[in-house]
Amino acid sequence: MKNKKGIKNRSFFFLISFLFLTSLLSIKTLKKVDTQDIRISGSELFAQNDVIQNSSLNFPIRLIFVETNLLEKELKQNLSLKNVSVSRELFPFGLKVQINSRTPIAYGERILNDEKILGFIDKDGIFINKQNVDEKNLKKLTIKVFGWKEKFKKILSEIFIAIDNYELEIVKITFSSDGFLTVEEKDLKTIFLGLKPNLINNQFQKINYLKNEFKKNNFSKKIDNIDLTNPDKPKIKVFKP
Repeated sequence: MKNKKGIKNRSFFFLISFLFLTSLLSIKTLKKVDTQDIRISGSELFAQNDVIQNSSLNFPIRLIFVETNLLEKELKQNLSLKNVSVSRELFPFGLKVQINSRTPIAYGERILNDEKILGFIDKDGIFINKQNVDEKNLKKLTIKVFGWKEKFKKILSEIFIAIDNYELEIVKITFSSDGFLTVEEKDLKTIFLGLKPNLINNQFQKINYLKNEFKKNNFSKKIDNIDLTNPDKPKIKVFKP
């Protein structure tokens, strides 16, 4: 009898505990998330207000109604992030936002609605808005990109890889309004690459070859520009005395 009574007491205790915990969790999930309940890690540049201002969610919002996938997508896009993870937490209550920011390797300029916007470009060719970069800890950048558009991301990424592979000193990358690509190399000056992104690797191989050849006879000082729109038939224009 005592054993049965003990089992009943324990069962009753577990039932009460379960009901209490369930009620507590229900209350927590229905509680509203406000600014102070957002915890950010991975970056000191962004604050709670950045999360709120760059989201379509209306804060304060009940924890259970926070669409984490939507919030991640919006923050990644609006804050120029490499990655972001958002999770709902009950203990401590709130939202945990883990940020992985992008590292600029070039200055960038784009035109949006006839307005010039200054920012930065990362190794993947992604444009980073100026306010989303900690310029105090930024290393000196030597490359400038003009005329950035979303469709140029891939070709920019390939250019940055080529620069590293061949140790070229590219100082300027320019896309015209129709996409015509021109680069400026420290020794070779202006180089016209044209409108065919599929030629970019071949073109940079040629740039590297020409730079090494011209170094041998100091010819690069005589160059005005190089036309590599057809990399198999480079056209070199020299300064006229």
